[in-house]
Amino acid sequence: MTATGGAPPLWAVVPAYNEEAGIGATLAALAGQTDTDFALVVVDNASTDGTAAAVRRFAADAPFPVHLVHEEQRGTGAAADTGFRYAVAHGAELLVRTDADCLPAADWIAAARRELARGTEMVCGRSVPRRDESPSLAERYLLPAVVRATALYGRCRAAHRHPRFRAPYVLCHGHNIALTAALYLRCGGTPRVPLEGPPEDVLLLNRAREHSDRIARAKRMVVYASLRRLRAWGARRTLLWCWDRRYRPADSEEAHVR
Repeated sequence: MTATGGAPPLWAVVPAYNEEAGIGATLAALAGQTDTDFALVVVDNASTDGTAAAVRRFAADAPFPVHLVHEEQRGTGAAADTGFRYAVAHGAELLVRTDADCLPAADWIAAARRELARGTEMVCGRSVPRRDESPSLAERYLLPAVVRATALYGRCRAAHRHPRFRAPYVLCHGHNIALTAALYLRCGGTPRVPLEGPPEDVLLLNRAREHSDRIARAKRMVVYASLRRLRAWGARRTLLWCWDRRYRPADSEEAHVR
C-alpha cells in the first residue's frame, strides 16, 4: 500500500503492536515534519486490534508514500528488521526508526538527514518524555539523568570495550536511530530476538560498531517517548528492564507494553 508514487532514498520505519489508540499521534508527528521527502513503512507486528486500519486511513492523505507490512514474529527486533529490509529492498539508502508510541520532533527527519550527510553511518538521537503525558519533575529530569548515567556505565563495561569495536559506545534508543542502508546490511541488521531477550537496539549498535568508526550521538535529533512502561512497572523495574533485561515480568505478555 502506498499513498503516492516513487519513493525517495530516505525511509522511516515504525514497528507497531496493538497501537490502534495511539499510532495516530505518531503518524501526525511524521506528517508534520519540516522535511517530508521520505517514505514511511509501518510494520504491523501481529496486532490483534485496528492498528493496520488506522495506518491505511492515514495513508489515504499522507504527504509521503506509506507502506504497511506485516511481521508475525513478535518483538521489536523482528519488526524493525522486517521494516528496514523492506525499505532497503525498495530503494532506501538512508534509514530512520522510531516507535508507534513516540512523537518525533518536527525537525527529526531534517536532523537525521543532516547527520548522515556529514558522512556519519549511524546516528543515535536523544529521547525526551512526551509532553502530552504530563511528565512529573522526576520523570522529566531525574529519569533522563539516570539513563545518561547508565550509559556512562555502559561505555565502561568490558563487553562494550572489546578491540573489535571500531567506534566508542554511545547511548542508543531504538526509537530514535538513523543509519545508512549500506551499514545496516554490512553489519547484519537488527537481531530478531524476542522482546524479553537482549535489547535489540544495543545489539544493533554493537554490530554496527564492529563495522564502522562513523557512529555518533546527536542530541539535536529528538524523539518524545511514552512514559507508559515506566508508569506501568515503576522506575526500578523499568530501569532494570532496560539494563540487559535484569527485570523480566512473570507473564511474558506484559513485556509487550510498548
